[in-house]
Amino acid sequence: MSIKVFGLPASTDVSRVLTCLFEKEVEFQLIRIDTYKKDHKVPEFLRLQDPSGQVTLKDGKLTFVDSREICRHICENYPNQGNKTIFGTGGLERASIEQWLQSEARNFDPPSSALVFHLAFAGPLGIAPDEAQIQQNEKKLARVLDVYNRKLDESRYLAGDEFTLADLSHLPNSHYLVSRSERGHDLFYKRKNVARWWDEISSRESWKQVVHMQSEHPGPLEKFAMID
Repeated sequence: MSIKVFGLPASTDVSRVLTCLFEKEVEFQLIRIDTYKKDHKVPEFLRLQDPSGQVTLKDGKLTFVDSREICRHICENYPNQGNKTIFGTGGLERASIEQWLQSEARNFDPPSSALVFHLAFAGPLGIAPDEAQIQQNEKKLARVLDVYNRKLDESRYLAGDEFTLADLSHLPNSHYLVSRSERGHDLFYKRKNVARWWDEISSRESWKQVVHMQSEHPGPLEKFAMID
């Protein structure tokens, strides 16, 4: 098996990559590396290329360390496997998907990542949540979700009427916000179209498999219970 993924399913970057691999029905080997353990030794190429150790993928002789680039690589190099429309079937579709991927990385990820930490994990880790940071990032994320809500009134998914990488990339942070924080949950479910979209993308078998892997082999933060 040529594809190896290094990391923990609990990591948002790792879970993004795993979901893409499941969507594309590409076989892979997951090598669980807990970088939270200071005495854990990782392969030299990992230490040199990805100091954080959040996610690394090796496909033959190629090594990738950015989860979104990994997803692009998977879709481009295994076009005829699994979900064949996940990265678009033409130039215009691909361009639209890329626009939403960039929006997720630049506009959605920063406030949602901050909220995941402060709302979902700070308290259980014994760290006092920063209310000022929470409110600031809630406002930022709310503005992003308002844009999404309007777009999702026009189409089933962000880049059109097919599930694509544009939607998939939102799954990891959204999952922690919706399932582990009432305030995060409300940000999504107070917006009708966003709530419908989230229910649909989080019900995909590819994502269910990742959530199962998270619960079956928890990472250092996974011991904290999810809210209903």
